[in-house]
Amino acid sequence: MRIDIITLFPEMFQGPFSESIIKRAVNKNLAEIHLHQLRDYATDKHQRVDDYAFSGGAGMVMMIEPVDRCISALKEKRTYDQVIYLSPDGILLNQSVSNRLSLSQNLILLCGHYKGIDERIRQHLVTMEISIGDYVLSGGELAAAVLTDSIIRLIPGVLSDETSALSDSFQDGLVSPPVYTRPRVYKGWEVPEILLCGDDKKIEEWKLHQAIERTAARRPELLKDDK
Repeated sequence: MRIDIITLFPEMFQGPFSESIIKRAVNKNLAEIHLHQLRDYATDKHQRVDDYAFSGGAGMVMMIEPVDRCISALKEKRTYDQVIYLSPDGILLNQSVSNRLSLSQNLILLCGHYKGIDERIRQHLVTMEISIGDYVLSGGELAAAVLTDSIIRLIPGVLSDETSALSDSFQDGLVSPPVYTRPRVYKGWEVPEILLCGDDKKIEEWKLHQAIERTAARRPELLKDDK
């Protein structure tokens, strides 16, 4: 998989992309991540990518021409499954969305800034808009990093245990059950006896029951969605 990220602040990705799962995926040649400085596609000597809105009001707006030039340059070299704009009013990112996008070959992520982007970008260049939650960030970079991580970890071979992603929260519409490790007893706090019984069937039944109970208590809307 290849992910191209269009951004005004490529340095913001150095930390998230240079550690852990994403780094492993890149080192294994299972994923490519390319950062593109939008200012490189500006047409004036000051590399300007924003301007005042025609309607007036506070805040600047990202211009269409640099974005179009960058996306067009990328599309000249390959076909993209989606051009995604990270937006507060996009569809809410969930596990189902990440699962679908993990099957893609090439993705473009556009990180917005200022008061937003020229609406024509959304109408003619973007094919999908995604939000990571009902709140506003200073820009789309953090959202793009979250989306990238949620996708890349699902690529076969990225995780050391192939079943890890399949047992994640939300994959079966439930949050994950509680997990424990050694010591068996710590400060009088004990690991549930069922997990030590050695009966795989009983353990799996317990885990399912715990997942349903925890989902009902903490994320009841997930159970309603299944009906």
